[in-house]
Amino acid sequence: MPITFADPVVVDTIELRTIRLPLIEPFETSFGRLTDRRTLIVRVTGDGAAGWGEAAALDTPLYTAETIETERHVIQAFLGPALLGRRLAGLDDVAAAFAPVRGHYMAKAGLELAVADLATRRAGHPLAALLGGTRNRVEVGVSLGLQPTAMHLVDAVARHVDLGYRRIKLKIKPGRDIDLVTAVRARFPDTLLSVDANAAYTLADADHLRRLDDFGLLMIEQPLDPDDLIDHAALQRTLRTPLCLDESISRLRHAEQALALGSCRIVNMKVGRVGGYASALAIHALCRAHGVQVWCGGMLETGIGRAHNLAIASLPGFTLPGDISASVRYYQRDVLTTPICLSPDGTIPVPDGPGIGVDVDLDYLEARTESVDRLVREGAPLAHA
Repeated sequence: MPITFADPVVVDTIELRTIRLPLIEPFETSFGRLTDRRTLIVRVTGDGAAGWGEAAALDTPLYTAETIETERHVIQAFLGPALLGRRLAGLDDVAAAFAPVRGHYMAKAGLELAVADLATRRAGHPLAALLGGTRNRVEVGVSLGLQPTAMHLVDAVARHVDLGYRRIKLKIKPGRDIDLVTAVRARFPDTLLSVDANAAYTLADADHLRRLDDFGLLMIEQPLDPDDLIDHAALQRTLRTPLCLDESISRLRHAEQALALGSCRIVNMKVGRVGGYASALAIHALCRAHGVQVWCGGMLETGIGRAHNLAIASLPGFTLPGDISASVRYYQRDVLTTPICLSPDGTIPVPDGPGIGVDVDLDYLEARTESVDRLVREGAPLAHA
């Protein structure tokens, strides 16, 4: 169903701000190790208001083909000019403006999210309500990176279980998988547990991956290459544990094909990965129609991206705890005036203020800024919003 804004908006300015936040502890996956998080914060203004988004690609093209530098270039050269001055009555108008540009989903999402925040802030409505959200709190889990030893991992799991997180996800890769899950499951026999390989295996590893069936996992996330929908289907037929697809799903068509082939039983929804809310809502509706569970993934976002994730995770089809987590899971200090906090019951409140319902700490954002680029509509008034 099309999402229409209360009043059409016209974007006058687009600000692209590259920031760097130090992580509290390194975050390691099968494709690399991060000690800080560079990200692209997007701010749009129009009609006396401002909206915030986050284009969540990494520095390197290892999770997806996009990087912070490609996001910035594509927004400056193509997406921004297509958006400036255009009358936007809803999310479909934003998608139509971007349609001629192939791919670059995280760049598209960063802008689309900012426009959605702008439109709902201007109208005085929560973004979650516009999207069709039905919950004022969402259940959350936590994603734990690879640790130096299995015992370090067990200790990390213990800390986060004590904090109340409702699901623990372990990063795995060849040579660091069965031993890690064995150690964690021995200490936490009843904890809701999943693993994420970030495409580190091939179908030749099927016999090895079948050993994970013995641990009562909620899911095995993205074990094979993102393009291998057929191999994922073949692997799923041999496993009792549900497969979850992440990197494989960047468009509605990918989701349609994955479900038709039986490539997965669960979908990880990352709004940035699929190009924004319009695409995310279409995939969400497809999964609900097929009885496929959906949950909200994360990209180590700042509180801006985290607030957007809470909005989408409030929809009824998001039935599993998401990787949203509290700000302090990753950052000593977030870019919000009030950070995203975990409640003792393992939930996070969905902000109920206008737009994404959070305020950005402008002074701290400025202090963490590496570069700023601006696009301005010709004839636009000077924005102070």
